Amino acid sequence: MASRHQARERAVQILFQYDIHGQAGPWLEDFWIQYPLVEELRVFAERLVEGVRINKKELDVLISTYATNWKVSRMPIIDRNILRMGCFELLHVPEVPAKVTLNESIELAKSFGDDEASKFVNGILDKVLSSDARLERKRAFPELPAVGSE
Repeated sequence: MASRHQARERAVQILFQYDIHGQAGPWLEDFWIQYPLVEELRVFAERLVEGVRINKKELDVLISTYATNWKVSRMPIIDRNILRMGCFELLHVPEVPAKVTLNESIELAKSFGDDEASKFVNGILDKVLSSDARLERKRAFPELPAVGSE
């Protein structure tokens, strides 16, 4: 049975490709043919991808604030896209508890990144969660979805 974890895997793979290609193309259709998901999970994956793409500048500024001695453009492609997606989910997906977002991001980093990626991702997302004023509700109740979630 497919899960939101698989949707997040697909989303980060697509974001990686966008980073390389800069835009959608035949590769995106081929991707969905090769790695299909049930409709509900595909919609979730596409929500994450579009959210990251639309809010990329805001997300990169946020990541830069907490990534000491790192420029987002110099980070490994997979790491920066996991971070972008994690920050987007923390800020703009209220129905997902903060604890889930952090755990999923760390797991993605373990699966797709190098040996240090999970620590790097954990450190930055933890700083974002503990410091960004917009995340007060998720900080107070990291295991619960935000009030008024979708």
